Amino acid sequence: MIQQIKQQLKERVIAHFQLENLNVVVEEPKRGTADLAIPLFALVKQLSKPMPVVLEEVKKAIESYDMVSEIQFLNGFLNISINRTVFAKTVVNKVLEEQALFGNQQIHQTVCIDYSAPNIAKSFSIGHLRSTMIGNALKNIYQKLGYRVVGINHLGDWGTQFGKMIVAYKKWGNRADIEQNPIVELQKLYVKFHDEVVNDPTLEDQARAVFKALEDGDAEMLELWRYFRDESLKEFMSMYDLLGVSFDSYDGESFYNDKMAAVADELEQKGLLVEDDGAMIVRIDPLPPALIKRRDGATLYITRDLAALLYRFKTYHFDKVLYVVGNEQKLHFDQLKSVSKLMGYDLDIHHVNFGLVMQDGKKMSTRGGRVVKLYDVIKEAISSASQAIFDKNPNLQNQAAVAKAVGIGAVIFNDLKNDRNLDIEFNLENMLAFEGQTGPYLQYSSVRIASILKNQTLTNDYPVDSYTSDLPFELIKQLSGFEDALLKAAELNGPHVISRYLLQLAQTFNQFYGQYKIITEDEALKQANLHLIQAVRIVLNEGMRLLGMIALDEM
Repeated sequence: MIQQIKQQLKERVIAHFQLENLNVVVEEPKRGTADLAIPLFALVKQLSKPMPVVLEEVKKAIESYDMVSEIQFLNGFLNISINRTVFAKTVVNKVLEEQALFGNQQIHQTVCIDYSAPNIAKSFSIGHLRSTMIGNALKNIYQKLGYRVVGINHLGDWGTQFGKMIVAYKKWGNRADIEQNPIVELQKLYVKFHDEVVNDPTLEDQARAVFKALEDGDAEMLELWRYFRDESLKEFMSMYDLLGVSFDSYDGESFYNDKMAAVADELEQKGLLVEDDGAMIVRIDPLPPALIKRRDGATLYITRDLAALLYRFKTYHFDKVLYVVGNEQKLHFDQLKSVSKLMGYDLDIHHVNFGLVMQDGKKMSTRGGRVVKLYDVIKEAISSASQAIFDKNPNLQNQAAVAKAVGIGAVIFNDLKNDRNLDIEFNLENMLAFEGQTGPYLQYSSVRIASILKNQTLTNDYPVDSYTSDLPFELIKQLSGFEDALLKAAELNGPHVISRYLLQLAQTFNQFYGQYKIITEDEALKQANLHLIQAVRIVLNEGMRLLGMIALDEM
């Protein structure tokens, strides 16, 4: 809403001078206690008029705007104080009227978001959490902004790793053991393959040959592949249900197996495919060439991603596509953008990169066996949350459901509060703290408001002039900033913008709670306070929903 006021101020100044190309800047004040400021030096230069004249003209342009209460000239800036009463009434009324719809926009575009994408036959580890929850939050944010969102789980269900898995299974596997505990046993075989290849490098050639047979439709290889895929999906779906994550498409890499020949043909027709030592490549200087086919004719990850990109564009007609994939894949997506552009497709492709989840400062690796299963972590988080809740509130109803919401919310928020580019250290004890920058702190702030509102009756009449002192007005300004935070989060493809916004809102509310008596004998003042904190709770709860967290009434 502050952005709307800025825009209104700009438009009034432009209309006053009747110059559509006039560059008017409205910003946060560098000095003084005002809410906004218009730098006048640039206007003086553009208008070729002296400062006193420009000052008076700009004042005339904006002084009748009902959102402006005071205008002061300070060191070349026109400092503007917002009319707190009008602004407060506008913001609080808007939140209370729109409820969870507050902040919604109408951006009628389509975005495809490729996220999660775990590899088949491997456990869903804590390392998969980042792509899953960043993608899920972005899906929610874009939907709130009015986009048509297509959430895609591009399962890692194809590639040479399946050659390795099948070789390992045929050499050392036991079907009875696998049927008893599929993912654990398959993962053991994958680790064993990489242990054994150190002493027997021919295993890599065997794996490539098996994968080529799989691509060519060998019945035995396909049967094993389907078995590995089906068992993996059972575990993945239980995890997605637990996290509250869903997708519109589960088309994995294998879905594009019959669509890659057309991509290679198109590359050849457009003169882009070049033979290099028996392999087929696309040169994209200054980047390394994109390897489209190996010497044995097997396809690679970029071939499948090109087929997926073109299929999605033709199927969903997206305006932009997001790939929520780790930092280490930067070169791959630079190549994907470059090759698609050389093919004549001007597509808006974004690599939404993110750092690693670290354990004791070390990267977790499936090959090295350093896997922490996400399910085990969430079970531990829920158990720890249950104990903490019992200690604080042993008579709480629905304790199991509350512990589940707190434990899962803590894990999710720890991920999303950080800039996605950074590596994060996983520390469950810190995540579950009820104070500081944590999920439980947000949930508890909302519960605190719910407990105040309980058994209170809100009337339709409340005095907005109660919000004119600094702390309540700061709370209202933060409420108004929710719309801007949503747009910024989409611009940066960064859910951390929403996380940090919510933390700031919760902290300001708790300051207000600590400094002001909310339930007062003055009925009018009490109503003003209740309406304000109800608006805060609406925004807190909606923000948590966007991140994938559950808001609670008690805890």
